[in-house]
Amino acid sequence: MKVFLPLVHIVLSVVLMVVVLLQHRKQGGFGGVFGGGTQADAGQWQRFTSLTKLTIVLAGFFMLSSILLILL
Repeated sequence: MKVFLPLVHIVLSVVLMVVVLLQHRKQGGFGGVFGGGTQADAGQWQRFTSLTKLTIVLAGFFMLSSILLILL
């Protein structure tokens, strides 16, 4: 387990970097990052592209593996 988890963490970090770099740049800037959205944005998960959804899931797994590495 002490060898497997760091390897998973490294693979997750590399894949996450690649997925983030593959995304298209939006011209919106940081306008909606800190709660600038409205109530109409509540169902936004359906409007995300598959690459954005993959980024969110990979970031969640990366955070989980980071916490598990700290606890180990």
